[in-house]
Amino acid sequence: MQTTRVHHPRRMLDGVLVVDKPRDWTSHDVVAKVRAHFRLHKLGHAGTLDPVATGVLVLLAGRATKCAEFLLADDKEYRFVVRCGITTDTQDITGTVLAQIENPPEPSRDTIEQVLAAFRGQILQVPPMFSAVKIDGTRLYKLGRKGRDIPREPRPITISELVLEKIHWPCITLRAVCSKGTYVRTLCHDIGQQLGVGGCMESLVRLRSGVYTLTQALPLPQVLQLTPEQFAAALLPMPVRPAPPGRPQLPG
Repeated sequence: MQTTRVHHPRRMLDGVLVVDKPRDWTSHDVVAKVRAHFRLHKLGHAGTLDPVATGVLVLLAGRATKCAEFLLADDKEYRFVVRCGITTDTQDITGTVLAQIENPPEPSRDTIEQVLAAFRGQILQVPPMFSAVKIDGTRLYKLGRKGRDIPREPRPITISELVLEKIHWPCITLRAVCSKGTYVRTLCHDIGQQLGVGGCMESLVRLRSGVYTLTQALPLPQVLQLTPEQFAAALLPMPVRPAPPGRPQLPG
């Protein structure tokens, strides 16, 4: 007997959902899981987080995906831990160790503050080899996986806040507010180099992306327990797109 396959149409929803991304998930994994689970017609995100990172991942449903470009330009706020004495190829704790100092000498708080001062404001940052930046049409991480290390042009970024929150040597906890295009992994690496012992990113939490904060974020397991109706109710309104000079702002 021939069976009839029931077709469940994909849902057309518009809005924003702030998710607390779990560690070891890629941003793409989160989008794919939520899109498939709720059978959404269109779902994207506004700013990639590395798998090792947690925190604010802004999901954009339906027409809100058109707002991704200007949301990506918003500043971001992070809390992160620099592990001093270890240098890796990915500039985070998951990479291959390139150099390690056992029991690195602990600098004074004043020394750390002096180093941090050099990273505040507008600076130039060289993107890491393990990044999505393209050179001659090839993403750097693909070259990095082949063991290649090629010259990269430094890029201007702005770090408007960089605060030393805690010293628990050989780690230091920092909080930063920074512009689009900032690689926190690279910031950790560079701070370690300036301290003279090397360093890498041990952990990272995105506290804020533009106006969206961690206090608004739902843990991914909680999101996946919502009914379709609860998911639709949890969506925040579409953001307002900045208008060209002289024109009123328009909804996303």
